[in-house]
Amino acid sequence: MLTSLSIKNYALIEDIQMDLQSGFTIITGETGAGKSIMLGALSLLLGKRADYSAIRDKEKKCVIEGSFNISSYDLKALFTEEDLDFETQTIIRREILPSGKSRAFINDTPANLSSLQVLGERLLDIHSQHETLSLGDNDYQFLVIDSLAANASRLKQYQAEMQQLKVLQKQLQQLREEQVQATKEYDYNLFLLTELQQAKLVTGMQEELEERYEELSNVEQLTDQLGSAVNHIQQEEIGAAAALREAKNNLQRISGISGNYQQLFERLQSLNIELDDIAAELESALDKVEANPAELEQVNARLQVLYNLQKKHAVATVDELKQIEEELVKKVAVSENAEEEIAHSEKAISEKKEDLHKIATDLHAARKSVIPKFVKEIETILADLGMPNATLKIELEQQKDFFHNGQDKLIWLLAANKGGSYNDIKKAASGGELSRIMLAVKSILATYSKLPTIIFDEIDTGVSGDIAQKMAGILQKMGKNMQVIAITHLPQIAGKGDRHFKIYKEDAVNSTITNIKELRGEERVEELAMMLGGKNISDSAVAHAKALLN
Repeated sequence: MLTSLSIKNYALIEDIQMDLQSGFTIITGETGAGKSIMLGALSLLLGKRADYSAIRDKEKKCVIEGSFNISSYDLKALFTEEDLDFETQTIIRREILPSGKSRAFINDTPANLSSLQVLGERLLDIHSQHETLSLGDNDYQFLVIDSLAANASRLKQYQAEMQQLKVLQKQLQQLREEQVQATKEYDYNLFLLTELQQAKLVTGMQEELEERYEELSNVEQLTDQLGSAVNHIQQEEIGAAAALREAKNNLQRISGISGNYQQLFERLQSLNIELDDIAAELESALDKVEANPAELEQVNARLQVLYNLQKKHAVATVDELKQIEEELVKKVAVSENAEEEIAHSEKAISEKKEDLHKIATDLHAARKSVIPKFVKEIETILADLGMPNATLKIELEQQKDFFHNGQDKLIWLLAANKGGSYNDIKKAASGGELSRIMLAVKSILATYSKLPTIIFDEIDTGVSGDIAQKMAGILQKMGKNMQVIAITHLPQIAGKGDRHFKIYKEDAVNSTITNIKELRGEERVEELAMMLGGKNISDSAVAHAKALLN
């Protein structure tokens, strides 16, 4: 529970300190005295984002600090998860620096806002005036039922599976879009691919074809030149081969005279062998040279195919054409394999929906099991709060569609009067009736959640007299099991508190500040009497105030 609250340099608050205890605590004060400011400061301890404009003195830092006794609550695991030091007397501090930066500390260890929010949810519930209207909000209605059904782990699992389903659905949509685009381009890409495949592209083929084309195009010249070369080498007596042999024989005769002549002889002998090889190859090449118009036409045709493909695809080599061919193979495959991929994706989605449906069914069953008891408890409390004929009907129906919190459709219907028809709760209940219903809901949730502290900000809006007295009784009863703090304008509720604080404004030097003090004895009687009859306190108001306190 909250044992102390310190607020410094925040809005109209210069420096206030509250020491709190268990039970039912009352906070009163005139409209505009600063009750909402105090709640705003307290919200900072629960992870609300800081506002630099809230600093009172811009030259000093703003500090809000709350001390919580959590010895009776099993929160060690939560501290471990958030990597925080566990202390039975935990201190949370927020600082807003003059620079505008905000800092947070839990037991003097720096903490981020998410840790404050996670811890704050387990320490304190601030019920604002506007929250009463959320009774008609479907998400809040689910929150209430799921809290009673202990559905937190099921919801977490469902939402994780739901996120995976969204990813799969997005992938399927992308596949279908790709299929549509691929189908549009499929015929053209297939035509281009077929052209390239028919060309039977091989690295180096263009160079080979161009060389062969040159050979076939110059048969006559090749025949003349090769024949002449062979003749010059092989011609008897005057051919190069004959002359070389004669020179070799000459040196052979003197090779024994000197090593130099021997080397020259050997070199000539090597030349002779090489020349014979060249002559043989020339004769072979000459034998192969023959006019072949059909082959020339075929080679030319293949070259033209290559040139046309290179021009069409704006490239200069066969290797570049082969790369384009590989890309086209992939594009065509995308279209041809799209149906298979889509079918695989659809199957994955179907399986994921089956998993989700199982979890959603568990959620539905858990919700359904707690509704009858919840409705009975609500109606019992409402009867005590002056709504004896009010009946609540909660309809829960499992749908085919998947929503963010399951497959259920949930409707809260209220018949406020005897014989009246059921209608949506936000339409069927007045402001005062909504306040009473919300108090009933909160009192039931408090027994399930085991929350250390709950703060009601004018939960009594729209009620008075005997109903206010009965609401006070419920708040007082809640205070026996948890710390309850109520901000109220009604003396009937204020009189039931175990402790009573008053927030008030006072003028300081060149400014107005908000202060708070605990009322005891006659001070409390005087405050209740003013709430009953105004600033001019009558004897009857004092007597009434004392009666409320007794």
